[in-house]
Order: sequence, then C-alpha cells, then structure tokens
Amino acid sequence: MPPEVGEGSTIDGRYRLLKRIGSGGMADVWLAEDPHLQRRVALKILHRRFAQDREFVERFRREAEAAAGLSHPNIVAVYDRGDVEGTYYIAMQLLEGRSLKALIDQGLTPEQAAPLIRQVLEAAGYAHRHGVVHRDLKPQNVIVDDEGVATVTDFGIARAGASEITQAGSVMGTPHYLSPEQAQGQAVTAVSDLYSVGVILYEALTGRVPFEADSAVAIAMKQVSTAPQRPSSIAPNVSPALDAVVMRALEKDPGQRFQSAEAFIAALDAAGRNPSAEGGGTAAFAPLPPPAVVPGEGTDEEDEEERERRRLWTWLAVAAVLIGLLVGFALTRDTTTDVPAVTGNQLNVAISLLEQNGFKVGEVSRVQREVAANTVLEQDPPPGGAPLDCAFLNFFCSKPKVALTVSSGPGSAKVPGGLAGLSQEDATAKLEEAGLRVQPEAVNSAGVEAGLVIRSDPAGGTTVTRGSTVVLTVSKGQKLAKVPVLVGTQRSVAVQQIRSLGLNPSVEEEESAKPAGEVIRQAPSAGSELPRGSSVSIVVSEGEEKAKVPNTIGKERVEAVEALRAAGLVPTVSEQQTEVEAQVGRVTDQFPPPGSEVEPGSEVTIVVGKRAVGSVEPEGE
Repeated sequence: MPPEVGEGSTIDGRYRLLKRIGSGGMADVWLAEDPHLQRRVALKILHRRFAQDREFVERFRREAEAAAGLSHPNIVAVYDRGDVEGTYYIAMQLLEGRSLKALIDQGLTPEQAAPLIRQVLEAAGYAHRHGVVHRDLKPQNVIVDDEGVATVTDFGIARAGASEITQAGSVMGTPHYLSPEQAQGQAVTAVSDLYSVGVILYEALTGRVPFEADSAVAIAMKQVSTAPQRPSSIAPNVSPALDAVVMRALEKDPGQRFQSAEAFIAALDAAGRNPSAEGGGTAAFAPLPPPAVVPGEGTDEEDEEERERRRLWTWLAVAAVLIGLLVGFALTRDTTTDVPAVTGNQLNVAISLLEQNGFKVGEVSRVQREVAANTVLEQDPPPGGAPLDCAFLNFFCSKPKVALTVSSGPGSAKVPGGLAGLSQEDATAKLEEAGLRVQPEAVNSAGVEAGLVIRSDPAGGTTVTRGSTVVLTVSKGQKLAKVPVLVGTQRSVAVQQIRSLGLNPSVEEEESAKPAGEVIRQAPSAGSELPRGSSVSIVVSEGEEKAKVPNTIGKERVEAVEALRAAGLVPTVSEQQTEVEAQVGRVTDQFPPPGSEVEPGSEVTIVVGKRAVGSVEPEGE
C-alpha cells in the first residue's frame, strides 16, 4: 500500500509533511521537515494517478536528474529523490519569495525587469553549458526573493541537449512561451529556451504576452506565423535599444535569434547603457511652380513658319525657367543627415538602431580589445551631422553606409591544467597569471583535505575567452555533523540521535536527583560540529539510592531511635498504653513497615508501649 500523503504524514521514513504550498498538473509541492539534517525542504510528490504511467514517472525522474546536476545560485537546488511503494518524490531547496509572474502582474519598469531577466538568462546559460535544455521557461517557474534574487525551478520536461517532442503528435510546454519550432514539434535546442526568455522579457516590459487566443492551438499557430507588436507600441517607456533586443529574441528563425544566453545578456546590458538613439530627419522638397503660359501674338496674316518659331521659343523659355528652378533647388537643398550614435552597443543592437533610422551598415572590421566581443568601438561617419551620398547635382541622394569597428573580444586563454590538489591560493595565482578570473566554490569532501582544489570548471586545457571566469571547487573538508541537544532526553532517544548523525555514543551512569534514564550531561555541547565517526559522551542518571526501613519492633525506645537515624531516617515516637508489662518501653508497631524502601530523610513512626493508668507496677522495680 502506498503511504498516506497528508499533513503530518512521513514520506520514506524521513520527510514529515507540514502543509501543501503548491499544486500542478503533475505533482503537489509540500513544505516538509527533514529531521536528519534539521532543515525544511520543498518536497515535490508525483500525483498518485500518474504513478503507474511510465512516461510521467520518467519525466519526474528526468526533472530530478536534470536539476540535481546543476549547481548555480539562480537554479533551484535538488537534495534528494526517491520512491517508496509507488510514491515518487523530489526533495528541493525551499524558496521564499514570489513568482516572477506575480511581480509582472503587479507591474515592472524596464529598469526593474532587465536585472530579473538577466538572472534567468544566467541560469539558462549555465544549464545550456552543462547540456540541459529547460523547455518550459515561464515566469511562473521563476521565484524572486526579497533581495531580488531570481531562481529558476521546475525542470519537469527538461532534457539533456537537443530533443524531439516527448509524445507523438503532442508538444510539451506552455503555449504562450513556446518557441515556433517547439510549437511545430521540431527539435528543441538551447535557442528555443532563449525564445521563451524573450517572451518573458516582452511580458515583463508590457504586462502581457505577445500572442493571445481562445485555444492553445491558436496560440501555437501565432507563435509560428504572426509577427509580434514592438513592446514600445504598448509601453512607450521601452527604449528603441530594448525594443531591438526583444524583437531579435522573438525571431521565428532560430538562426536569427541570439545563439547563446551570454549574447542575449550582452545585448541586454548594452541596451541598458544606451537606451535610445537620435532619429535622423529627411530633407523637405519644395513643390515645383506651375509652367508659365505665354499667350500667342500672331495674326491670321502670319504664316505657319512664324507661328511654329514663336511656339518653339515659348517652350524653350518655360524649359529654361524649370531648369533654373531645379538647379537652384539642387544647389541650395540640405544634403546632410543626422547619424545616430551606436558606439558602445553590441553589433546586433547597433545594426538595428541604424536600420531603424534608414542607414545601411558598411564594412565591419574587427580588432582585439579588452572589452566584450561584438561591442562597437568606432563608427564612420561619426555621430551627428554627415553628408548624404548624392549624384547628378544632388538630385539623387541616399544616407551613407556606416562602417563599424567592432571588438573581437579580449582574445583567448587556456585554462591551466593540474589545478586539482593545489591550495586555493596557488590555483588562483595560476589562473590569474593566465588572464582569467576566479570564482571559488566551497564544498564538503571526505577525500580531499580542506583548502585544496577538487576541480575547475572549465577543466584544465580548455580554451576560453581571456578574462572569463573559472569556477574553482575547493574542499571544505569532511562534512561535519551538528551535535543536537541531548540533555533532558531519555537514554535510548539520545543514543539513536547520535547514531543517526554518524557519530558514536559513549554512555556513563551516575546517581542523580533526576529520574533514572534521563541524560544529565553531554560532551561536546549542543551545536558543536564534529567529523562523522567522532564520539559523543552522555551521562545518564541512575536516580537516588533508596533507604531501607529497619525492623525496630520489640526494641527498646532508645535502641529503635538510634537504628532509624543510622538508616538515614527521621524517627517519630508515639506512645500507646499497654497492660502487657513486657511491652512497656518497647516498640510495638512501626510505619512504614520493616523492609520498606523510602527516600532518605523520610519520617518513620514507631509506637512505644506505656504502662496503663491504674495498673500495678511490679514489685522490686
């Protein structure tokens, strides 16, 4: 029987469900507590009705594998996955915050939207570099915390590398954010993810998605065949440069889009630095005057030749006037134009800005510079006024082609080999000497000494762009176990807790006022961190020793009192008249009875015989 899934139930003997925090088509997400590691997690549990469906189980397994292999600040961390009696689950990082969709519905400015989308692109780029295509990027799958950190979740239909559709005749993903090739069931690649990010950016800037329709099929058809409105036509505060970035991301042809998340990020950054461009004007043409009309002056007596001659001269005069007007216009018209400034932009943004203003791009030359690749360094003509390219007395003019000088990047460098086993300082020095930046990431390792490098990403020998970042994974040493609070718990509970952390319990006993079996001391103290296999000592109470009540019946009063005091008890004497002479002065009864076990210092009452009034005292006494 599958385990019951509900508040308070425990999954796989480990995760206690506290409350449901989300639900989707495939699975529910629960807030759960992991007592083994003393932390709260988000536990994603596949709906029971899908547990027998091999495809859904495979998608669920694929999500865990895809996300578990990715370690990035903008990608949700996966801690564990498993199944127990047909219940499939994934234990993930618990994210606090709101979905990007909620923030978009609330309203974002371009200045707020761009940094969030940039983080989504950082996550997508990291996944793509590790061979994982998300295939369902949408604002509902992005959580933003109070610090503005965006985290991408839900790798439910992710695949490693390029992929075909997952079912014959069906398309996996959300229609509003599908790329055209995904909507047609064609191969899906990293560039398809970038189209989805373009849709998210469009929605973040305008408050709505590019395509709406009554059905998912109709939306998918629009993704394939309909050009979207420019964002600025909906939200005027969107700059021309940002317009161009969005429209390139939403190109129908995958080859015309950004080919990597890094290129998308560079264009987004460039649009932020140069949000707008100056528009160029067009020269105004004055209307031509109507032709002059000269009335005929001949008489009926003039012969035909004279009339022809006069008519010819009339038309020659009109032509001369027209030519004079045209020459004057040509010599006095404005033959300059305003060239927009495109330096500092990415090449694709610069081309878009120039084409929007009616210019064509001329020769593009590349030079190596310590700036990002494809950044425009120079332009010719420079920004501002420039002469038009004119022919035949300035009658036929066109805007000049703009030649661009573009950075080819800072050049390449090879990641040094042999970094594993070096100290972090030595490995950092070698990488910086090679012209690379270093990003250290500390992880626990049982096999590598703390402070030494485990690996680098990219690996040694890889050729990368000079100035790019190499992630150094550095050992923090063996993972430490945190000693829990044991004082006040029962011996069996404390021993179990110690062993569950991979530690060894050492138990001693001593007398104490505390109940027997209760832990009264521990070493090390709670909160200490120890390597697995270390010993944790606990001292357990044996309880206080009991006092045994001696038998004082028949003893003389003084003797009985001394015996009780010697046993650590407090005697209380009660006298009772008796006619039996042998009982006078001796203990006839006691409470508690002989042999009873009591707390030390307890009272014991003895009854001593007293001669009855009126009885005759024996002679001789």
